Amino acid sequence: MQNSRRPVDVKKTAILVLVINSLQIVMMAVILLLAFLLPQQMSRGLVGRTVVLLAAAVVVSGAVVDIRDALNTRRLMEQAEQMEATIRNLVNHNNTLRAQRHDFMSHLQVVFSLVEMQEYDEANRYIEKIYGKINAVSRVMKTASAPVNALLQVKLAACEKAGVSAELEIHSRWDQLPMEGWEMCKVLSNLIDNALDALAEFAPAEKKRLWIRLTEDLHSYRFEVGDNGPMIPPELQKRIFQPGVTTKAEGHGTGLAIVAETLKRCGGEITVTSEPGETVFAGSVPRGQAPQAGMEKEA
Repeated sequence: MQNSRRPVDVKKTAILVLVINSLQIVMMAVILLLAFLLPQQMSRGLVGRTVVLLAAAVVVSGAVVDIRDALNTRRLMEQAEQMEATIRNLVNHNNTLRAQRHDFMSHLQVVFSLVEMQEYDEANRYIEKIYGKINAVSRVMKTASAPVNALLQVKLAACEKAGVSAELEIHSRWDQLPMEGWEMCKVLSNLIDNALDALAEFAPAEKKRLWIRLTEDLHSYRFEVGDNGPMIPPELQKRIFQPGVTTKAEGHGTGLAIVAETLKRCGGEITVTSEPGETVFAGSVPRGQAPQAGMEKEA
């Protein structure tokens, strides 16, 4: 299901707003002039009613255009903010890859030195030690969406830095997402960040777990982000996706509302279940033709 909203032509919209508002000014000036020059005729008769009706029509149409353009402007601003967040994630991903390349070169030099000194057993143990880290880096490169891959890479690094044990399961390539990759990044990023915030309340010695699962069935792509952080109160679970509702001590409560709205636009949905020791946000989007604009190449 493709997004039915047409792109906003800023130049055309600006001209239309200028024309309608100019007509409003002219029409009101004519009414005032006629009211001054022909007070009796304007107070009764067909001419007066016609002029008033025309003025009202112009004013109403102008108000409709202004409201519509205000909504379009708001939507464009939201998209710009979302794109900015995606760019930040990609920059973080690039920095992560550069750091990993540096680490890889260091590991390669160590292994080369051990082999050169014929310390084969030690070289084998060293390779086994770093294999897990290398495998963790490569495991995220499995979906057909490069932005999603980049985001998962960054978030796994953030989990490691925060001392959170992260589990990633990808059982689908997600190659026919009904939305742009950066929009799905916005969804996953908000959910993962919320889980990390919840786990931040744990004491340093406590076991922190976070898991991400990407799957599919015959009709939809499914995702799940869960953690073993504090339980969300039942009364809050019912309102968690409404604007202004948040589980954080400091926050505006817009993240989960944006997630729900983004999924709703493409026919998707999201739910939350929370009990002591386990909170899971599970969502889905319908399978279908990928968006034509900015269609992503397979990774």
